Parts: sequence; C-alpha cells; structure tokens
Amino acid sequence: MPARIRSLIALGAFAAAAAMTATAANAQKEYDPGASDAEIRIGNIMPYSGPASSYGVIGKTEAAYFNKINAEGGINGRKISFISYDDAYSPPKAIEQARKLVEGDEVLLIFQPLGTPSNSAIQKYMNAKKVPQLFVASGATKWGDPKNFPWTMGWQPNYQSEGRIYAKMHSGPLPRQQDRCVLAE
Repeated sequence: MPARIRSLIALGAFAAAAAMTATAANAQKEYDPGASDAEIRIGNIMPYSGPASSYGVIGKTEAAYFNKINAEGGINGRKISFISYDDAYSPPKAIEQARKLVEGDEVLLIFQPLGTPSNSAIQKYMNAKKVPQLFVASGATKWGDPKNFPWTMGWQPNYQSEGRIYAKMHSGPLPRQQDRCVLAE
C-alpha cells in the first residue's frame, strides 16, 4: 500500500477516534460535588462573632458580591450558592464548620476562610478530602506549600515579605520626614 494512502487511513482513524472521544466527554457532564449545570456551591468560614468579629464584614461583603453576580445571570448561567458559617475565630469550631460545609452542604470549595489558627486547624482535613481551601485570608508562610498541601492556596503576601516591602519603602529618603508612618499591632 502506498505511503500516501496509509497516511490518509491513519488520519481518518485519528479523526474518527477524536470525534468519538469528544462526543463521549460532552455526554458525560460529570462534576465534582458542589457543581452542576445550574449551581456552584461555595463555602466560607468567617468570625461573625468572637474576638475577631470585626472581620465578619468581609464575609458579608463576599455574600453581597456573589448576590450581584447571581442577579446578573450567574457564571455561565449557574447561580452561586454562597454558604458562610461563623467559627467565632475558634479552631475547634472551624473544624466543625468545615466538616459541615464539605460533608453536609457538599461545597465545591471553601473560599477565603479567615485567620491562621482556624485555617491551620482545617488544612489537613481539607487536603485529605481534596476540597480546595482557596485564597486563605492569612499572611502566614505555611499557605505556600503546594508539595505537601496541594489543595490549599494562600491569598495575601506573607507577613515576612510584607515586612520587607515596608522596610524597603521606608528606608530611603523621603521629601519630608513627617511623610513617614508605620502602623504596628
């Protein structure tokens, strides 16, 4: 058989296989828990009460933003169900709320949970369950460890990098000495 005919037969077989694969993939439409053709369930853990309750406004703002997205038609027609629970800035309560979100509400991910103590408490659980702990609201360096915790992703710069940036920014000459201000906790 000439080489040209063999090439055409191989190309035809490849095209047929690709078409069957694409059709099968489209027909399956399998999603992870928390996602469907109509809805995306996103979990959140926030200190609405307790010593860090002033940060609860972040969760309320996120809820308002997701409501805005839903009012505008959602994400590709899918509505976002933003489910946010109070952990009172308490690690044991954060574990309880994470389990409730993952096992009860079956969320796709937990979005921007606040605080190093609470996130430290749920990190191993979230990674064991392979549920994303996305945009952790903490500056601890531990959130940048994809080798050991691939399902956890930090959001803000870590505290050490932030400190170096501020030190560099304030170490050079400024037009007036009174233009310098350092805030510390």
